[in-house]
Amino acid sequence: MSEKEWKRIAIVPGSFDPVTLAHFDLITRAASLFDEVVVGVLENASKKPWFSAEGRVLMVQREVQGLRNVRVIRFAGLLVDIAATEGAAVIVRGVRGGSDLEYETLMARMNAHLRPGLDTVFLPSAPHLSHVASRLVREIAYLGGSVAGLVSDKVALAVATRAEEKRADDASSREGRPE
Repeated sequence: MSEKEWKRIAIVPGSFDPVTLAHFDLITRAASLFDEVVVGVLENASKKPWFSAEGRVLMVQREVQGLRNVRVIRFAGLLVDIAATEGAAVIVRGVRGGSDLEYETLMARMNAHLRPGLDTVFLPSAPHLSHVASRLVREIAYLGGSVAGLVSDKVALAVATRAEEKRADDASSREGRPE
């Protein structure tokens, strides 16, 4: 029997663009429930991420470095395929509220259809983090607001730097257009 067969391995997938304190809370909680947690950073160019897949992997690795049973990988393609490759029998998803639960339930059912036996565990967001979303972090940073309390200090610095670059890019592209 291989090591992957007897270990309780879960995968926590996401784009992590950027990784937030809510993501870290979810990963930490998953790490307390499973023998091994694989954080799968989705490589999906159609989402137009702020950070490269490599950058997001490094960002997540820095955040979870103190969690001994967590490792971070990058993946593209179907989640069920990477879960099989990694020996994960469980997908862990965080839910902030009803609309998240509805969407995640649909995804869980599709994943179970594609790979029978693959379960999904939903963990509700910690109440003090239930409003945190990567999309909102990016928007706040782009508009010049503080993302303190939403991401770690290291991630906040990376987000502020990227927001400045995005604003400069947008300004230069507007300057090049005739009015």
